[in-house]
This record gives sequence, C-alpha cells and structure tokens, in this order.
Amino acid sequence: MITKLRAAAAQWTVVVPVVSFLVLALTWHKELPGWVVAVVACFLVAAVLSAVHHAEVIAHWSGEPFGSLVLAVAVTVIEVALIVTLMADGGEKSATLARDTVFAAVMITCNGILGLSILVAAVKYRTAVFNAEGTGAALACIATLATLSLVLPTFTTSSPGPQFSTTQLTFAATASLVVYGLFVATQTVRHRDYFLPVTPEGRVLAEEEHASPPTLRAAGVSLLLLAVALVSVVGLAKGVSPTIEKAVDDAGLPHAVVGVVIAMMVLLPETIAALRSAIRNRVQTSLNLALGSALASIGLTIPAVAIASSWLSGPLVLGLGPAHMVLLALTIVLLTLTVIPRRATPLQGAVHLAVLAGYVVLALNP
Repeated sequence: MITKLRAAAAQWTVVVPVVSFLVLALTWHKELPGWVVAVVACFLVAAVLSAVHHAEVIAHWSGEPFGSLVLAVAVTVIEVALIVTLMADGGEKSATLARDTVFAAVMITCNGILGLSILVAAVKYRTAVFNAEGTGAALACIATLATLSLVLPTFTTSSPGPQFSTTQLTFAATASLVVYGLFVATQTVRHRDYFLPVTPEGRVLAEEEHASPPTLRAAGVSLLLLAVALVSVVGLAKGVSPTIEKAVDDAGLPHAVVGVVIAMMVLLPETIAALRSAIRNRVQTSLNLALGSALASIGLTIPAVAIASSWLSGPLVLGLGPAHMVLLALTIVLLTLTVIPRRATPLQGAVHLAVLAGYVVLALNP
C-alpha cells in the first residue's frame, strides 16, 4: 500500500509541472475571467508543491547546502524575470516595484520563513539549534547589500528623489554581484561545513542519515521538472497579477501591496521546504533557505534591474522610506541577537513573526 502511494505521489509530481506549463502557455498575455483566474491559482499552488518535492530530491542527491542553494537561486532568477517583465509593462506606475518586491522578500524570508522555522523547531524540540558561523556570514551579506541598495538611495543627492545616479547604480549592482558570488563560494567550497545542519550536541550532520540518495538520473529529471515548475509558478503568478492589482486598487490599498503579494507567491516553495526541514530538526537548512533567498533576491535583482533600466522608460526608485528603514534596522538587530547564541527558543521565532506582522500592517495602512 505504501509503495502504491509513493508511486502515485511520484506520478503526480511529474504530471503537475507539465500541465501547469501548458496552462501557462494557454493563458499567457490574455485577459482572464474570474473563474479562469481561480483555476490558474489552483495550478499555481500545485506547481509550488511539485517544485518543493523536486527541490528536496535534488537536495538529497547533492547534499546541503547545495540543495537549498539550487531552490533559492532558481526561484530568484525567475522572480527577477517577473519583476523586469512587470516593470516593462507598467511604465512609471511600476517605478517602485523592484524596491517593494525585494524589500518584501527580505522581510518575508528574514522574519516570516526564519521565524516560522525557529518557532516550529523550538516548539517540537524545545530549542532550535543551528550553526552561527554560516548564519552570521549570510546575515552580514544581507545587511551590507540591503544598506547599499535600499537605504543609500534615500540619502544620495546626485539624482532627485530616492534614486541612484548611473554611476551609483553601477556600483550597487557590481557590489551586489561580487558579494553574492563570494557568499556562494564560501557556502559551497571553502566553508561548506558552516552551512550544514547540526545536532543539539553541536555535531555536524554531513549527510542525511537512514536514507539512500536518489540516482543521478532521478536527480536530473527532478532538476528539469523543478525548472518547469518554477517557470510555471512565476508565469502563472504574472497571469493573476492584473487581478491582484485590480483588487488592490479597488480596495484603496497602496500599490506597494502588489509587491508584497508577488513576493509571497514566489516564495511559497522556499517557505514550505523550510518548514519541512524545521519539522525534521534541520534548522540550519531552513535558515539556508530563508537567508539565502533574501541574499539572492538582492544580489540578483539589483544587477538585473540596473541593466534593464537602460531600456526601461520609467524611473527606478530603490530608496526605502523612513518606516521601512526602521523595520530593516530592527530586523538586522534581531537577526544578530538570534544568531549569536547558536540556538533559539519559541520566543525568538515569535518576535520575528511580530516584526513581519508590523510590516504587513504598514504595507496595508502606511
């Protein structure tokens, strides 16, 4: 019976990405009635669940931290394509879309995914244990890139408003790529052990215990299906985005809410994968996904929109407002206090979730 269920699950995760991609092809750049949007949303959720499955297969084959890196980078690359596409279609109305989406991704990953993972693991195992060296390195990179890319534009004077001049934008884009590249090299080559899960006693888990890894062929198929599923996720998210924008406008909410909703949809695969790792007491894997996604979102989006700004007609506003800068500073301080002890209780997880709740409230009612 168990074998049949596993076979059915395997077939489901193969069929869903393909069908979701076909739905994307049939609905791309078309006006969708309400019932079609509902169907598209269902396939969007199914594609997210399928993507999580294939990401875990790849992670099991390659081992940590490569598995979480593959998922974080793959999602972010397609997220960047979505942002640039929406900016090209939106004109001046989308001038702040890149900033809003990147900042939303930082807040959701660093407070939402991280907070939920710590809370779940700490409630189940009393304390959530992780590796402070790897987590601290990711935090340092996030703090640096977020400040250079999202805070400095508010205080520069070369261009009017919270915008970079061409020289400043070139520097921010180059710094983002260099720092992110160095982080990936540190995570995967020089100090890979800093990003591996640890036991409550501090012993590093170099590989999953009591489980044989999938074959190279199975991992290759999962990699292909992961790419198809993620393209479907982001493409279908773009398909429902006009409905989201209309709903936001009809409700009289700020346009920044669109960026929050897009970030939430795109980050669903990482959220589910991180929670499943936390349930298995692999908190470091959850933190790799959360902080790695935040870092990839900044490190890849800023260079992409910098290049796109050369042919996009509208302005590119990157600087955060005062309230968001306060939330960013609070997030960095809380992350530092969470990382230093190498272990966390449900209290730390709840505090991070409280900051995320504050961000959502301010997004809805600035």
